[in-house]
Amino acid sequence: MADTEPVHFQRFSAARVTTALKDTPVVMVNGPRQSGKTTLVRKFAAANRAYITLDDDTVLEAARGDPTGFMRGLDQAIIDEVQRAPELLRAIKRLVDDDRRPGRFLLTGSANVLTLPQVSESLAGRMEVVTLLPLSRAEIHGRKPTFLEKAFAGKLVRPSESMVSNELVLAVLTGGYPEMLQRRDAGRRQAWARDYIKAIVQRDVRDVAEVEKLDQLPRLLRVLAHHAGQLTNFTQIGGQLGLDDKTTRRYVAVLEQLFLVRRVEPWFRNRLKRLVKTPRLHFLDSGLLAAMLGATAERIAKDRSILGPVLETFVFSEIVKQAAWLDEACVLHHYRDKDRDEIDIVAETGNGSLVGIEVKAAATVNAADFKGLRKLGDACGDKLKLGVVLHDGDGIVPFGDRMFAAPISCAWG
Repeated sequence: MADTEPVHFQRFSAARVTTALKDTPVVMVNGPRQSGKTTLVRKFAAANRAYITLDDDTVLEAARGDPTGFMRGLDQAIIDEVQRAPELLRAIKRLVDDDRRPGRFLLTGSANVLTLPQVSESLAGRMEVVTLLPLSRAEIHGRKPTFLEKAFAGKLVRPSESMVSNELVLAVLTGGYPEMLQRRDAGRRQAWARDYIKAIVQRDVRDVAEVEKLDQLPRLLRVLAHHAGQLTNFTQIGGQLGLDDKTTRRYVAVLEQLFLVRRVEPWFRNRLKRLVKTPRLHFLDSGLLAAMLGATAERIAKDRSILGPVLETFVFSEIVKQAAWLDEACVLHHYRDKDRDEIDIVAETGNGSLVGIEVKAAATVNAADFKGLRKLGDACGDKLKLGVVLHDGDGIVPFGDRMFAAPISCAWG
C-alpha cells in the first residue's frame, strides 16, 4: 500500500523535521502506514538528497544482503520504511560516527523502531524521532490548535468551528487517515480498513516480531476493538482467542509497535490509596476503530451507545497529536478509583501540571460528570490547571473553579 495523501494538508510535524535536520545527523519520521510519512519526507527531497524506498523488493534484498555496501556513497539520503531492513541502521551509525554533519539521513518507519534492539543500541544520541499519526482535525482545517497549550495555562479556548450531532458523528466515523477522508461511504471505509489491516499483518508484523500465529492478529484486533477505552484484562482478552496472558501481551505490544493501538497507564499518587492501577487500551484512529466495529451513522442513530468508545478514541487521538506538538514533554494517563469515578484523559507535564479531560457522547452535562475531575482537583490542588467535560453540545458552561463543560470541537480550537 502506498503511503500517500492529498498534498494540500499542512502537517504540523514538518516544522520539527526541518529544525531537527539542521542539528541532528539522523531524523526518523515514525508512524502508521498511510499516515502521510512519504508525502512529508518527499518535500525534503532535492537534487542532492536521494529517495530510496524499501517497499521495493529488489531494493530491499540489496539492503538486507549487503547493508554496508548499500549505504556506501549515500549521503543526504531519504530511506523510506527502514524498519524493513534494520540491518541498515548499524551501517548508518558507522557513517554518522565518521561524519557528524546534521541532516545526513532522513528515515521513515511504519513501526516504532525505538523498540527494536538494533536501534536503541546503534543510534542513541545520533537520531531524533518525529511521530506522524493520521491527520488531526486542526491539520484538516489548516489551523494549529492551542487547546492543550492554553489548558495548561488554566484557559479554555473557544471552538474554531461548531461541530455537533450528525456532523460530529461523520467526523468521528471518518477519522484521520487520508484514504478514509476521501471515502464518504461507510462500506467503502470498512473495505479500506479490512485491506489496510490485512496488508499490515502480511508485511509489517514480520519486520518487527516473530509471531507464530499471524492469523490471530486480525482476530485479536477485532476483540480489542470491542474493549476500546476500557481497562485492559489481557487474560480475558486472550481467552476469547485461546491465547494465554503472556502471548496476548506480546501480540498487543506488536500492534502498539505498528501504531494501531496505545496503552495508557493510570495516573496515581502514592498518598491516594484507592486508585486503580490497570492500563487502558486506546486505538489511535477513530475511523479505523469505527470500521472494525461496523459503526455507521445509521446504527448510531438507532443506538447512541455505539458512539461512546469511538468518540473517546476520536478525542484521545486529537490530544495525542497536540501533546506531541507542545514545546515541553507531556504524558497522557487515565484516572479511575475504587469508587469507579474516572477521567478519560489526564495530561501531565514534567513539572506536574495537570489537565483532566472527560468525554461524553451526549448533549447535556450535569454535576455528576465532574466527580472524577473534582477528586483529582482535591488531591492535587493548584496542579490541576483545568478540568473539562467535552460533550456533543455547542455551549461552554462553568461548573466551578477551573471546571467547564464545553463542545468537543474545543479540542482542536
